Amino acid sequence: MAAQSFDLIVIGAGPGGYVAAIRAAQLGLKTAVVEREHLGGICLNWGCIPTKALLRSSEVFHLMERAKDFGLKADKVDYDLEAVVKRSRGVAKQLTSGVGHLLKKNKVTVIMGEATIPAKGKVSVKTEKGSDELTAKNIILATGARARELPGLEADGDLVWTYKHALMPPRMPKKLLVIGSGAIGIEFASFYNTLGAETTVVEVMDRVLPVEDAEISAFAKKAFTKQGMTIMEKAMVKQLDRAKGKVTAHIEVKGKVEKHDFDTVISAVGIVGNVENLGLEALGVQVDRTHVVTDEFCRTGVEGLYAIGDIAGAPWLAHKASHEGVMVAELIAGKHAHPVKPESIAGCTYCQPQVASVGYTEARAKELGYDIKVGKFPFIGNGKAIALGEPEGLIKTVFDAKTGELLGAHMIGAEVTELIQGYVVGRQLETTEEDLMNTVFPHPTLSEMMHESVLDAYGRVIHM
Repeated sequence: MAAQSFDLIVIGAGPGGYVAAIRAAQLGLKTAVVEREHLGGICLNWGCIPTKALLRSSEVFHLMERAKDFGLKADKVDYDLEAVVKRSRGVAKQLTSGVGHLLKKNKVTVIMGEATIPAKGKVSVKTEKGSDELTAKNIILATGARARELPGLEADGDLVWTYKHALMPPRMPKKLLVIGSGAIGIEFASFYNTLGAETTVVEVMDRVLPVEDAEISAFAKKAFTKQGMTIMEKAMVKQLDRAKGKVTAHIEVKGKVEKHDFDTVISAVGIVGNVENLGLEALGVQVDRTHVVTDEFCRTGVEGLYAIGDIAGAPWLAHKASHEGVMVAELIAGKHAHPVKPESIAGCTYCQPQVASVGYTEARAKELGYDIKVGKFPFIGNGKAIALGEPEGLIKTVFDAKTGELLGAHMIGAEVTELIQGYVVGRQLETTEEDLMNTVFPHPTLSEMMHESVLDAYGRVIHM
């Protein structure tokens, strides 16, 4: 049987992969996408989308418990964990079905199976019916990543969970340990803590959400502690002793090991790229700590072979993967492609309160030698935030004092994951402080705080 020939083969149908395939097809390239498990990848099935559905349920539950604050009555507020999870899975299923529709609409060939690259320009796919042999001048690796598991802390699905187990929990934890305070760890900590689990978060770095601006991290810690979480920083889980219905965690803090008992542990200590069994070593593809090394255009160094998304390294974000997918498809089609700038990609954490940021932190801007101006504005000074019953939060902006360039923006509070895009657009358009100060923001909105933060950086703040 002759090999099927394509202009482009995409291995992996996560956000980066399916977007690359669709954009390539729009540009007239005969395109195939190979996926071994689920269309939509981790993001739609086990990550971004179902976690947001869970968090929305916990947010509504939290608001119902606060009904009295809004002049409302809601007695005996409770939740049905099974129904909460069922809704989350339904949302994920709806979106993955949509991906299949979009690929079909754009005439992308979908092959379900496990792919290897036996030689440059060739892909072999092991399917349920046997194997398919494919050829293409261009191949995009979009195989994503999976949860990192540390020796002795491996998940078992019963007492110790990864994000997948946490999305479909066999029970509601009573006493929960979350290892790692990045976005994944903090989101699950926030969800389960809101629903009543006694939650402890252990972070090896000196602060929670360590990639965020230090001031935002401190604000977050204060909020989490107020919600009843126990936050242990500069701490490390050295060992987990598992017994029936109980896990004893050996946690090292300040050189001393403490023992704490939990009924559930969620391990959220990072990810590793899915680089195995693809044939990359034989092709000469450079892999560094489970991630494929690429240039700014996602080229691997092997002609016609690209890598996008989580497999290509940080930032590990779906929107970064999707943008890279579009860029590579356009590059292959001969269009003028614009490389992705990591420092202009927003990061969002959907905990309570939400956290969002783009660009350099205050500390990083100083390290890079910038003379900076910093502006801040608290939620308590904003009418819309007070009306929403969400007066706790902060918006912080960092500018180059010499040029007025917006170097970074950092937020914590209600709906900041939606607000951050205003600053992202500003950075993309190379907006200065003057442009932002002269922009009329609508009232009453949370976005007015973005304006006030800029004004504060230049001593012109009005409502503080």
